Amino acid sequence: MTSGVDDLETLVESAKRFSISLDDRQKTRFSRYMELLLEWNEKINLTAITNDKDIQISHFLDSLTCTLATGNLSSQTLVDAGTGAGFPGIPLKIYYPDMKLTLVESVTKKATFLEVLVQELGLEDVDIVAERLEIVGQDPAYRESFDWAVSRGVAKVAVLVEYLLPLCRIGGRMLAQKGASILESLDAAKQTIETLGGGEHQILPIYLPETQQSHTLVVIPKLTASPAKYPRRPGIPSKRPLN
Repeated sequence: MTSGVDDLETLVESAKRFSISLDDRQKTRFSRYMELLLEWNEKINLTAITNDKDIQISHFLDSLTCTLATGNLSSQTLVDAGTGAGFPGIPLKIYYPDMKLTLVESVTKKATFLEVLVQELGLEDVDIVAERLEIVGQDPAYRESFDWAVSRGVAKVAVLVEYLLPLCRIGGRMLAQKGASILESLDAAKQTIETLGGGEHQILPIYLPETQQSHTLVVIPKLTASPAKYPRRPGIPSKRPLN
């Protein structure tokens, strides 16, 4: 891997504000990640953010802030649902190399990028699934098997609940990275959360340095098994949310 760790000062210094410290190997991997992201972004649409510092804050640091809700992910199983260019799953894997990661991305070209990325970064125990979330959620190989199911998806909370909770084991948790204004959407999703086996939600506000951005980490525990009919067939959760 090529090294450009000196270019990661923004990430390294900003991460310290969240008590996140990166070692040399992690810095090298983030540097190579940024190189590959920009290189592939010229061929396929991976990100609208192309400034190095903005990538470090809005993609890398933003992903790492999930640890404020999850705690130590070493030896944990985590599925990143609708991961796109690998956020937040790959940054979390770089930070916790012993975590077992599954990336779900239905767009084939993006899944190909992820395969190259994982190989280039030398990451182990990463499973890339090029399939719709509704299909993965009904697959016995993945259903109710993860400690954490996470997503940066822009879908409504009720839709994300239908995607994520069926993937969580009982006792596991889902985590959704959402915008700052989330209470109304959470209230609307209350019945869906209960139906899918979820418990009382927790909210953690996050303020990213050097930007005007703020968002919310929404954590919902999985208390009971999700009914077998959820998630519904592809396209239905987003077209007809339960709430």
